[in-house]
Amino acid sequence: MGGEKHLYDVEGHSPVGTDLEDKGLPVYAYEDGAVPGESFVAGDTLYHKLQRFVGKYGVEQRGIERVPEDERTDTNLAKVGTMWLAANMVVSSFAIGALGIAVFHLGFVDAILTTLFINLLGILPVCFFSTFGPVFGLRQMVLSRFFFGWWGVKISKSTFLLKQLGRGSKGSSRLTRDSLMCINVIVGAQLLNAVNNDVPGYAGIIIIAAATFLVTLFGYKVVHYYEFYSWIPSFIIFLIVLGEFAHSGAFVNLPMHTGNAEAGSVLSYAASVFGFATGWTSYAADYTVYQPRTVSRLKTFGWTWIGLIFPLLFTEMLGVAVATAMTFDPETFEPTNSYGINYQKSGVGGLLAAVLFPPLGDFGRFCLVILALSIIANNCPNIYSVGLSLQVLGRWTQAVPRFVWTFVGTLVYCAIAIPGYSHFESVLENFMLVIGYWLAIYEGISLPEHFIFKKGFSGYDPAIYLSPHLLPPGIAAVLAFCFGVFGAVMGMAQVWFIGPIGKHIGTPGYGGDIGFPLAFAFAFVSYCVLRSVEKSKFRR
Repeated sequence: MGGEKHLYDVEGHSPVGTDLEDKGLPVYAYEDGAVPGESFVAGDTLYHKLQRFVGKYGVEQRGIERVPEDERTDTNLAKVGTMWLAANMVVSSFAIGALGIAVFHLGFVDAILTTLFINLLGILPVCFFSTFGPVFGLRQMVLSRFFFGWWGVKISKSTFLLKQLGRGSKGSSRLTRDSLMCINVIVGAQLLNAVNNDVPGYAGIIIIAAATFLVTLFGYKVVHYYEFYSWIPSFIIFLIVLGEFAHSGAFVNLPMHTGNAEAGSVLSYAASVFGFATGWTSYAADYTVYQPRTVSRLKTFGWTWIGLIFPLLFTEMLGVAVATAMTFDPETFEPTNSYGINYQKSGVGGLLAAVLFPPLGDFGRFCLVILALSIIANNCPNIYSVGLSLQVLGRWTQAVPRFVWTFVGTLVYCAIAIPGYSHFESVLENFMLVIGYWLAIYEGISLPEHFIFKKGFSGYDPAIYLSPHLLPPGIAAVLAFCFGVFGAVMGMAQVWFIGPIGKHIGTPGYGGDIGFPLAFAFAFVSYCVLRSVEKSKFRR
């Protein structure tokens, strides 16, 4: 990295062009907006003193600032794959598969086919945006400024945060951007409770959240190092679950249903699977920003694809299979075997306990503890990226170090998860659907901007990422976002609301959820029209 350096206010002010504000302690940035590592410690403010202190212990000091090319030295592409392999080889993925039987009442074959094809679709945006990190050295939400504009990305992100503050169905806890972490720690707490009923839900949540914070506190390198190995014990235990369940003979090949009820159930389950698979899109590039610019985009895409598709299919399909063993009284719908009783009592943890405890005893309990701790691998990328996402919301949020936001985010999702522990199914189902809507809109705006208006990677000038007057105005993106929300509302089918289109699919009173394809379609079409007008008017 070379070229002339410009003044840069690391505590929140722009280093580029006319947007530089003449206040705050100046340090240096390169002409292309990249900020060298020494900039975070070169000063005497509280910010710099704090950064110097944590730097002594190996804590990553960089937030959303662009990584200079000479600091992009992580050449191990396998780490990209194991990052996502570990994050998805977890019991949360297993729980998604179990929803197909336990909540949506699908047959075995239709649940498996839905799992397969929706995951193949849902991971593609994650793989694609992972290739942006090495090219630009920018985090995913910062890259979103090139799609939504300086203000548009704040509005869309804030809307997503506020939208999740509403109540979920059946008294479920309030959902925020931290909801995915809430879901994960609830699953882990259920496992610990299944092992020992004397361990209350809140204790399990705190244990898992604290362990996750310790990993993410140190940042990118430690997160990657942890994920590189953490999938191995989880994979071994899932193989044990598979072997023991196959040996038990409890599997039931539930028949595929037909008619409107089947269509509605498939679509609603598909929306949950899609939300989980594509949920990494909004921070895909965060985990490749230290890869060299010269790394092959095809290889980055390929490693990400392998790291996602294998654990998602393996764990979710296993969840579908094990859930078929639950039996219920046809009149009272009360569980009639150990699988159903345990699931009703301890959720997914109870379901796994029914597989492992009778044949394995204490070793089975040990396996469940390991699976509970596997949640850490899934929460690491979530909570690490939450800190980065919050820094995008304003100059003052960028002035707060990433690791501070990581701590705040941990406290917030614990405060939400503890009261939501007893409403896990409704929390999981509703959140996976809603996050699918938001990300469908995000993809419906970002993909046409990249392929149609920027015509590929050559259409970007990464040096302007902190220059509002040079970025897209964002008017088209915000309006298209609103159209996407409208499409989602028209097609959604949740307990608390059934859209006018969604209600015509599936069983009357329940509907079928087509919110995410409609959200994508409405956002895509409207953005293409509005962006054409916006670009002709503003020339940017």
